Amino acid sequence: MAIDWGQEEVHGDRQAERRMSTRRRILDAAIQVFAEKGYHDAAVDDIVHASDSSKGAFYFHFPSKQGIFLALVDYMANQLIDRMESAIASERGGIAKVEAALGTVLDAFASHRALAKILLIEVVGLGRGFDPKLFPLRTRLTAAIRKHLDRAVADGSIPPQDTEAAARVWLGAINEVVTRWLYEEGGEPLERWQPALRELLLRSVGYAGGLKANG
Repeated sequence: MAIDWGQEEVHGDRQAERRMSTRRRILDAAIQVFAEKGYHDAAVDDIVHASDSSKGAFYFHFPSKQGIFLALVDYMANQLIDRMESAIASERGGIAKVEAALGTVLDAFASHRALAKILLIEVVGLGRGFDPKLFPLRTRLTAAIRKHLDRAVADGSIPPQDTEAAARVWLGAINEVVTRWLYEEGGEPLERWQPALRELLLRSVGYAGGLKANG
């Protein structure tokens, strides 16, 4: 019997789409479960129930609770960096790109509190088994900041300096501000800290243009 390869391809595409839809549904559910219960108290059954799927579907896409957690962290990091790069694409000059990147990161965390909680709180202290897998995430975020600081040095906006160290300091400062905001649920909005953080970080790399005068 002859096979209609065109129909077979359509069927295959639809099956792939259903699988991707299920995977996204499970990931979306996992975001809420991990944000609400924390990594240690969350269970695969919680994610299965929240996603209205089955254990078979879960284990088809993810090997374990740790596996889906790490997949989430990687996915969110990719989204954050992609969003940052998209926002700065139209900006001219190293400092303009650095400022756009900073604003994008803070806006992303402010808009997606659950994601911020997973990236900045839940990943802390999960043990040595997680550290080698999470280190590349910090490295990528640092590299993204450093790249634009290097551009600012190249165009003369800031003096020559150790941009690797500066990028680590920036990442640490952002982490501290956002983490405190996450713990103070119901407090001031994250946007309240953005102007002061921007000014402090830009001064830390020797940029004075466009900043408010002291005193």
